[in-house]
Amino acid sequence: MEPIVQLFTVENLIALLTLASLEIVLGIDNIVFIAILAGKLVPEKRDRARRIGILLSVVTRILLLLTIGWVVHLKEPLFTLLNQGVSGKDLVMILGGLFLLGKATYEIHHRVQGHATPHGTEGRGTTLGIVLVQIILIDIVFSLDSVITAVGMTDVLPVMVTAILISVGVMLAFSGGIVRFVERHPAIKILALSFLLLIGVLLVAEGFHQEIPKGYVYFAMAFSLGVELLQMRSERRPSDLQA
Repeated sequence: MEPIVQLFTVENLIALLTLASLEIVLGIDNIVFIAILAGKLVPEKRDRARRIGILLSVVTRILLLLTIGWVVHLKEPLFTLLNQGVSGKDLVMILGGLFLLGKATYEIHHRVQGHATPHGTEGRGTTLGIVLVQIILIDIVFSLDSVITAVGMTDVLPVMVTAILISVGVMLAFSGGIVRFVERHPAIKILALSFLLLIGVLLVAEGFHQEIPKGYVYFAMAFSLGVELLQMRSERRPSDLQA
């Protein structure tokens, strides 16, 4: 009963609300990536991939929380490169960022060069297993960043676990609509891939200890999305008036 009582102190409730909000924001990266990958599957497998991907992210986060001593140890320098210490966390961030950059660049090139999959053949060359492996790899990167953020805000394990469960519940509730919306609008899909490029740059910069305020990046993403939504609305209006 003690962990539950601990959770309901004023200090821990404030930490819980703050951390849950932060985890939801950090989860946007996961949802965008899962939306892109799920879209490569046949339609009947997309919701399954989305749900499994998000559940894998919560499992990864909780496992990292339970091995918090190892996670904290990852911040210690392993070697020096260009007069700068490089830790295990830095390596994970750099490799994860490069993976995102490569994946997003490949997908954008594939679409811009006119290699879009013909209607009715979506997902035939992609299996659920391949998609889940990619989701697991990037989950580790996002989860590590998320858990280290959580540890920096509170040292009460029930608060951290509850915040993660709340954020995952929100992700499950809204991710389906996001996945379907991205899939219906090709321009939004290109925009989502561009977001992944931004996130990849952010991760690589963080790995090399170059701090880019995440608020600026998320603001740029929100602004770009808002402009695109206005453009989509303006394109629909003439047809609506004719009707």
